[in-house]
Amino acid sequence: MRRDEHRLAATSLRVDVVEAGSRARRGCRPCEIGSDLTFSTSHLESYCLAQWEPVIFDAMVVAAAVEFCDRIQRRQTQHWGRNIELRLPVHDPERWSAPAVGGSLKDALDFLTGDCWLISFAARKAPAYVPHQFPFDLPSDARAVIPFSEGLDSRAVAGLMHRELGDGLIRVRLGTKEFLPAIEPSGKKQPFTSVPYRVKPKTGEFVESSARSRGFKFATTSGIAAYMVRAERVIVTESGQGSIGPVLVPVGQGYEDYRSYPLFTDRMETFLHALFGHRVRFDFPRLWSTKGETLAAFVKECTDGASWKTTWSCWQQNRHSSVAGHKRQCGICAACMLRRLSVHAAGLTEAPDTYVWENLAASTFEGGACPDFERITMAQREYAIAGALHLDHLATLQKSPMNKGTIDLAIAQLSRSRGVPQDTIRTSMNRLLNQHESEWMNFLDALGPASFIANWVARP
Repeated sequence: MRRDEHRLAATSLRVDVVEAGSRARRGCRPCEIGSDLTFSTSHLESYCLAQWEPVIFDAMVVAAAVEFCDRIQRRQTQHWGRNIELRLPVHDPERWSAPAVGGSLKDALDFLTGDCWLISFAARKAPAYVPHQFPFDLPSDARAVIPFSEGLDSRAVAGLMHRELGDGLIRVRLGTKEFLPAIEPSGKKQPFTSVPYRVKPKTGEFVESSARSRGFKFATTSGIAAYMVRAERVIVTESGQGSIGPVLVPVGQGYEDYRSYPLFTDRMETFLHALFGHRVRFDFPRLWSTKGETLAAFVKECTDGASWKTTWSCWQQNRHSSVAGHKRQCGICAACMLRRLSVHAAGLTEAPDTYVWENLAASTFEGGACPDFERITMAQREYAIAGALHLDHLATLQKSPMNKGTIDLAIAQLSRSRGVPQDTIRTSMNRLLNQHESEWMNFLDALGPASFIANWVARP
């Protein structure tokens, strides 16, 4: 602890999570349960499959508080890492303060966010709400849980894994908006229909957008579900470009993005086992496939393959990507750019009005947007350039000897994580990068040499 105490001499953020009516310590920013962190009674009930365990509620408070800290303090331009001191009330502070639990929690958060976390626990003053138990529509042999959202990878991998696991695959909704039907025709409720809490400061706004803590939120939510149904696997839906790409090609001088990377989920496995006493393995069935290959397999092999068109990839807020009052995907952020590349690689098409930027073949950035969209900003242009260059850099990664060390390190890491020989990992890595390069070059060819995208990535 000495090293952390020394580093926290210049703490950038101190947060006390408090129960309603309680005060934070002097010098600490309060984060109140019930106002800054709010829990939905009905959504909590979708997690009450059997006798309610207070540690489940505490784990949700920890995930919510981590998100609050991560987003409330802006990172400095020249220094990514922050020192964050967090104190939380829990039902069993001895359990949470045990070295195996507290140490593995810190290890996971430090690695994921690039910050230095110092977390302590205090006893709650009053027990938390105990949700009512309902009959749930659950199979007797739950084998795996899968985080499920409106995203393309999520829909495709859920469909593909259902072919393998059938009703033994349990979907866990990511997001606070209820997504799955709450009540089945049998009268039984669907479990895990929504993340049961919302994080929003009662005063001010969130100012940090990197949101690395989302990986912890989703892994914790999935881990809780796996513990509750006694499943031994969590299916990670990211394809290779989304899982490995952000580590191989970080943005600017930023810290590597490990949100969907096996070295992070390895740490989450350790934390969840220490906390719950239940072993769960995070599996990456599409780690060595591109998003385009995953989409093509879904369309070909699954009866609901056409539903990919109803998925949503864009992370832009509605006010930044609406046309005539109708929400659209922006079409130019990194997530949208990868989606459009993947749709092309899978031999599929989308209607132009799926996106604000309807035409990537246009000669100018402004000319590619829908004519009725009038709020083009410099920030959007920068997002578009960053997204295009990320895909381009990933496509050319193997061509420069300067990147050999980066690739070799990732191969060594993934070999240890997955328990697979390095030669096998190297073969898979080479195939993935070659496939991405082929898809990206074909996509650029389809846009044509006059495209503003082609102009941004033009090579000597």
